[in-house]
Amino acid sequence: MIDILLVDDETYVTESLEATIPWGELGVSTILRASSGKEALQMMEENAVDIVVTDIRMPGMTGLELIAEIHRRWSHVRCILLTGHSDFDYAKKAIQLQAADYILKPVNDDEFMNSVSATIASLREEWDEFDKYHRLLYGRKSDYKILRENLMHDLLLGREISTKALREQLAQYELHMEPEQPAAMMLIRHAGRFTSMDQHSLDLIDFAVGNIAEEVLGEVYHVWFSRGPHDCLVMFLQSQEPSEASPMGSEALKAAAETIRNHVVRFLQGDLSMVITPPFMFSELTTVYRKSLGSLVLSGPNEHQIYYMDMEQTLAKRPDNDAAQALEELYKPPVLPQLLETKQWEAAVAKLNAVFDAAKQVCLSREHVYEMYLSVTNAFMYIAHKQGHLVHEIDHAGFDLLMAHQLIQSPEKLRRWAMDMLTKLQEELSDQEGVQSRRHVIKQVQELVTRDTGQDLSVKMIADKVYLHPVYLSKIYKAETGEGLGDYMIRMRMERALYLLKNTNKKIYEITSELGYQNPQYFSKMFKKHYGMTPNEFRDQT
Repeated sequence: MIDILLVDDETYVTESLEATIPWGELGVSTILRASSGKEALQMMEENAVDIVVTDIRMPGMTGLELIAEIHRRWSHVRCILLTGHSDFDYAKKAIQLQAADYILKPVNDDEFMNSVSATIASLREEWDEFDKYHRLLYGRKSDYKILRENLMHDLLLGREISTKALREQLAQYELHMEPEQPAAMMLIRHAGRFTSMDQHSLDLIDFAVGNIAEEVLGEVYHVWFSRGPHDCLVMFLQSQEPSEASPMGSEALKAAAETIRNHVVRFLQGDLSMVITPPFMFSELTTVYRKSLGSLVLSGPNEHQIYYMDMEQTLAKRPDNDAAQALEELYKPPVLPQLLETKQWEAAVAKLNAVFDAAKQVCLSREHVYEMYLSVTNAFMYIAHKQGHLVHEIDHAGFDLLMAHQLIQSPEKLRRWAMDMLTKLQEELSDQEGVQSRRHVIKQVQELVTRDTGQDLSVKMIADKVYLHPVYLSKIYKAETGEGLGDYMIRMRMERALYLLKNTNKKIYEITSELGYQNPQYFSKMFKKHYGMTPNEFRDQT
């Protein structure tokens, strides 16, 4: 609704306008009156005014001086001038001051209403554009979140990306990281009261922790954070000014981690367990991640600590001993991700058997078994995500960090799970175009649309969430259901609208907002297209 301020030293003018104009029909909710420019400015400081209607000739401060001051202090406010002088100089000056209109006294009601209506329409158009811009900006940021997370997962799980391509992607996603400069990594696991939260709440906590890190470290480090593929928060830190004196030493990184944790304890009333790596190059990222993740998990689920890994432990090659030689089978080409990507299922089975047979001949520590687990699960995750599947839906237990403790009790227990998981992956991925795979994707899409009926979802946003190209997703959805994905999204909104109109007393504009639409007129148009009547007509019939 619109708030309007009437200003004239002749109070009968503003009293008459307030009494005779049907303000409600114009969409005006509040009418304020002032008898001078000074009083008008004071009222504007205390009230949210959208339109000012002011006389030109007033003692103390003229209307022209008033709108000049308004334009300086409240540039969004529209001004209409009233005057008994039809002198061109006044009109010229009003135009220079960007007045919305110029009306002569005595005021004709119809002319006045037309002027106010045009000004309100102009305001609403500006608001719609402003809202549209910010919704587009929010949508782009939401897309960036998904794209940044996908890129981080690819890097952590071992995808090979050239330095040039990585630099281009980082710049495209507005990440101020330099691939050829060292970075440190923090792996963060929730502790304290966070451990009892549901997933939605944990997603919000992740976002809050990341924002805290950007806020308290942003003047020194470039920060990139995202939920990692193994159910912990992953954060990269890179000095903003690479030099010998850059804050990438162990003490500086420990202090940065302690600062983040202290803020989380203070403002979020929870706690964190953190593993900090020494600086590394992006080419070493997968190895660093695997070893630091092992330290995070092996530290136990309930410890609240900050652990700094020294350089030799993190990046040194494995010692030449029997256990290390057994693990070398994991890294001999062709490696497991390559075999899975090319669907060489028999060779993948042989590869796993060779790894576990070698492990069976020696005594492996729990840490060595966990390294095997990470290498195998990284390969499974990489190929599943690349084919558009969420791997935890294929087998949840093996990808839960707490359940992982059970799998790494012995190599044989891990072998049984890995072979079972490989069979499930083969069944799921061998026929990507098959009916079962399509139905799985359709089910995911429909759950997303049903859950987020009131959000401004797009086909692209849904496609990113199910790891498919938007065109391909639209194609298989149409082929499987006979209905276009866009049409399905609109139909779900309309069915929700029908329910709200029939079962609640919410106003049309409230329902419009709840369904994610910004314009009630557009919502009414879509509703009528589907049901042959406007929302008001439908409500009148029920």
